[in-house]
Amino acid sequence: MAATGIWPRRAATILIALVGVFVFQALDLPLPWLLGPLLACLLAAFAQVPLTGLGAAAPPLRTILGVAVGATITPALFMRLDEMSITLAMVAGLTAMIGLVGVPWFHRVCGFDRVTAYYGTMPGGLQDMLIFGQEAGGDVRAMSLMHATRVATIVIAAPIVMELWFDLSLTGPAGAPARETPLHEMAIMAVCAIVGWKLAERTGLFGASILGPLILTAAASLGDLIHQRPPAEAIALAQFAVGVAVGSRYVGLTFAEFRRIVLASIVYSLAILGLGGAFAWAAVSAGLAEPAAALLAFAPGGQAEIAVLAIVAGVDAGFVVAHHVFRMALVIMGAPVAMGLMRKWEK
Repeated sequence: MAATGIWPRRAATILIALVGVFVFQALDLPLPWLLGPLLACLLAAFAQVPLTGLGAAAPPLRTILGVAVGATITPALFMRLDEMSITLAMVAGLTAMIGLVGVPWFHRVCGFDRVTAYYGTMPGGLQDMLIFGQEAGGDVRAMSLMHATRVATIVIAAPIVMELWFDLSLTGPAGAPARETPLHEMAIMAVCAIVGWKLAERTGLFGASILGPLILTAAASLGDLIHQRPPAEAIALAQFAVGVAVGSRYVGLTFAEFRRIVLASIVYSLAILGLGGAFAWAAVSAGLAEPAAALLAFAPGGQAEIAVLAIVAGVDAGFVVAHHVFRMALVIMGAPVAMGLMRKWEK
């Protein structure tokens, strides 16, 4: 009999995700704590296993990513603001092109209404896009699957590109073990995680569980209070939470949804990943960024997922996340304007 209560479902989800970690580690595959749970939960969801997310435990685990990125921010990042102003402007261009590719694809080719096509296409925060899309009358289920597939496709494809083209190993630990991290620094990071998250929530900052801790930890790093990232064990838990969150979004998927929404979203995701790769190549050719950092900065995946890849790959996580925060801000601030245009078009 299938587990129907929330706790049996959550226990089953965690067990399936841990099996994914074990398989990836046994086969020496990259990102076992991220891709293992993601693919295990994805396959289980396709098999109609009743999964569920980690619930209230997910946001605290996401704060670890914010702390990890914040700890990498040094004065050197601010010395590159002139260069970053150019690459940030390129992000604005990329975001516009993503809309020009995605909306016609989902609306004219795949047959979705304009609202669903727009809010399912634009790479802003998942919850923000679903709220805006629902208010505008879009199909929430379709939009959720579009975003989940975009994130999953890019998170799976980007490491392959990084290992094959950039010869980066993604199988090692993401940081020093806890026994090598000073207790007082772990205490400071814990305070930055909790206080930053709650303050960001109170101010209504999007991505509060990541950006709030990131800002406070960056201040601690710049103030010479901390000198390394959270322990490898903590970063592994954060990866685990992200993998479960992405994989479990496919619960209840039907064959009709897979054929109409997921396959179309995979094609779209690979197209915009290629588009992001072209922008990354341009930035690298102009001497504005290192290749792997540029790829991740322009890869239109989820903020948390891309942060994980940046941390594990050992690239400039502050540079990468700054571009994703800017992209999300552009999309979210543009949503009310887009909503007004959608209503005019539907008249």
